[in-house]
Amino acid sequence: MSAERAADHERRRAVARVDVGAIERNVRRLARVAGPGVALAPVVKADGYGHGAARAARAALAAGAARLCVATAGEAVALRRAGLAAPGAGGPGSARGGVPILVLGALSAGELRAALAAEAEIAVWDPALLRALPASARVHVKLDTGMGRLGTRDAALATALADAAGPRLAGLWTHLATADERADGGFFDAQLDRFAAWARPLRRPGVVAHAANSAALLRSPRARFDMVRPGIAIYGIDPFGRDAAAHGLEPALSLRSWVAAVKRTRAGESAGYGRRFVADRATWLATVPIGYGDGWPRALGERGGEVAIGGRRFPLAGTISMDNLTVDLGPDGGGVTVGDEVVLLGDGITAEQVAARLGTIAYELLTGLTARVERVQRRAAVAVPVTV
Repeated sequence: MSAERAADHERRRAVARVDVGAIERNVRRLARVAGPGVALAPVVKADGYGHGAARAARAALAAGAARLCVATAGEAVALRRAGLAAPGAGGPGSARGGVPILVLGALSAGELRAALAAEAEIAVWDPALLRALPASARVHVKLDTGMGRLGTRDAALATALADAAGPRLAGLWTHLATADERADGGFFDAQLDRFAAWARPLRRPGVVAHAANSAALLRSPRARFDMVRPGIAIYGIDPFGRDAAAHGLEPALSLRSWVAAVKRTRAGESAGYGRRFVADRATWLATVPIGYGDGWPRALGERGGEVAIGGRRFPLAGTISMDNLTVDLGPDGGGVTVGDEVVLLGDGITAEQVAARLGTIAYELLTGLTARVERVQRRAAVAVPVTV
């Protein structure tokens, strides 16, 4: 291995390549699904689902998004500090000179001050919060139609809040509990019925009704109303946990490391904490410098986890540790040498597949990648055939 190649791998022991072109194409694809007259407000919370919030936000805006959604005041503040200007402020926020940011979550008094200073729009379901807001605030009243978390279940109270908001009212919204579960016993449709009945008399120009997350947007035209809030789908992940390409979506993130060591292992020799891997025949093991300290789940070592090296799949060997994992290369070593690139996500290994092995969802996998994983922006050609 050349000195240049070694230095490159030393700099990037764990790197996530984020394809902003894929995010843009996914947003455009979702806009076509939403149809004419339906605005897109992509969700870039949790650091853009691990992709980088400002990076994802700029890509979404470049693809025509009208608004951004986050969960916390701090996330709104971070976007403004990254140069995404508030409406009317000019600057690089978007081609239109600014972008509205809606904070979907609960806010303490201090967080509310921070959100207002960032000129964010505020989710409201409590009269006390509405009374605390200045005349300049823009609010979205939330009706809890069945998620059972934030929002008021009282439609009359929600209507009173919308009326009391007056010119501050920017939106009417709810959140769907079973959009990604088609066999939900009709709960999805019941939520939409409740929301539509409440929002219908309150909708007017300048006030958007919105309910759909990624799954609801792809599942039913009934859920689209005036605006949709796609999250995981803009990053090219199937909200139903199956096949993103079936929806014309491209994964935007790949995760890579490199082979730091290759060693011959005799039958009976072991690797890793707890000796969870004991060779049943002579084999070669590769050590890869990425582990659960980087957010790659420890349990994968015992749940059939794989990596790709040189286009071939190899199984993990033993328990993933904080800083390293081990790969069984087989008796012939697979032609693998120190310095070879190791792909953990990409090259046919999808976040949906990895999440299924863990009994979780791709959301958790991607947002769990830690700050030790360097994010590198790139713009690649179309990675998968896109059906529209």
